Amino acid sequence: MSHGITSLRSRIYLEGAAERLEGPLLFLKRLAEVTLNEAVYVEDASGRQRLGRIASIDEAHMTVEVLEATMGLNLEEIRLNLTGRPLEFGVGPGLLGRIFNGVGEVIDGGPPVAARRQLAIGGLPVNPVQRETPRDFIETGVSTVDIMNSLVRGQKLPLFSGGGLPHDRLAADIAVNARLRQSDEDFAIVFVGIGLPYDSAEYFRHRLEESGALERTVLFLNLASDSSTQRLLTPRYALTAAEYLAFEEGMHVLVIITDMTNYCEALREVSSSLGEIPSRKGYPGYMYSDLATLYERAGRVHGRAGTLTQLPILTMPADDIGHPIPDLTGYITEGQIVLDRELDRQGLYPPVKVLPSLSRLMKDGTGGDYTHPDHPALANQLYAAYARAQQARLLASVVGDDGLAEEDRQFLAFARRFEHDYVAQAERRSLEASMALGWELLRELPRTALNRLSDAQIAQYIDGEGG
Repeated sequence: MSHGITSLRSRIYLEGAAERLEGPLLFLKRLAEVTLNEAVYVEDASGRQRLGRIASIDEAHMTVEVLEATMGLNLEEIRLNLTGRPLEFGVGPGLLGRIFNGVGEVIDGGPPVAARRQLAIGGLPVNPVQRETPRDFIETGVSTVDIMNSLVRGQKLPLFSGGGLPHDRLAADIAVNARLRQSDEDFAIVFVGIGLPYDSAEYFRHRLEESGALERTVLFLNLASDSSTQRLLTPRYALTAAEYLAFEEGMHVLVIITDMTNYCEALREVSSSLGEIPSRKGYPGYMYSDLATLYERAGRVHGRAGTLTQLPILTMPADDIGHPIPDLTGYITEGQIVLDRELDRQGLYPPVKVLPSLSRLMKDGTGGDYTHPDHPALANQLYAAYARAQQARLLASVVGDDGLAEEDRQFLAFARRFEHDYVAQAERRSLEASMALGWELLRELPRTALNRLSDAQIAQYIDGEGG
């Protein structure tokens, strides 16, 4: 086979350039001008083409990430079809209700999506001065999120979990139950599964179909058996669909991604195969900027009606919140929801650990016309009371319950009921139901301890004078 470049139907084919193949990575001589992230097709002797992209280049060599199985490829017979374009995803209004694999191929048995536009999966270029501050409220149906760590439209709020904790169930519940307060606004879910076992993928598909939520959802499923190179592209295809729905169709889109740890593990694997110098715990030094290219696609854009909100889920290796994945994620995002193993052991669901959880943009989406004027005060008082109860628990571990003052015992009783009746919930709660239950719990505390509430709020909600 000759070495060199030939042209066919405005495409460039490289023949005899392949040097070696390591898993999904194809290493070649650079016999043509190429660009980073350019889409290519790897063609074998039978004419079968496998999609790939240029992952790295230097003056003499280039590396292609092959996005399909490489079994059976013969280096001497490989031809590389250069497209001169980045990887793109065909998007249109017909995305809703459809199921895709990790590289944007329809896998629900239906016809291809009628594409209105072809968008590069790298994301829309947005001038930073065109970004607007996230505003308004998305109701998830989870009391500890809606009341105490509210999700704001345009925010990126990660959920930190651990191995064996019910983050999959919580992700599915939020996808099914999330809604906007104003029912006349268009709302959509983009649900992204990365590196999922087959049973988890089926669980998500079944929950969304059974509940009817699939009609307003775009579902992307990347399986554990798929290549690590596909894993790196799955959130990019999904976020491209979300950007189209938000900024072209004017919808308010909530993107739920599980599990970003699988994404980072794939990033480490591919980086190692490329021979890049590792950083902390073997992850590439550019992991921060790589994650930022995903997380920063959330937001609001001036002049566009829609918003894009992200709820990425990640499992912390060894429950270590200082691990590079949650650590870097925390720097880029605006808070975190933390799941607690001790609450889970008690059989409480969802096991949200309230005190280390935080939504930094909560003030921009709650109170006033967004939720309820007294919502922020209720959230502050519940948080303060639960923090005080933890101090009482610590003291009780030393002197015992009988050695506590009466007020401390009241806080202990509050903590038990707060965890079993408020944190734990068997079904979806509306914002109004969550607020009503919160006021009910606070009535068990001494009035002098309710220092985050105004006299008018105490009179109305605690003493019942306001009805």
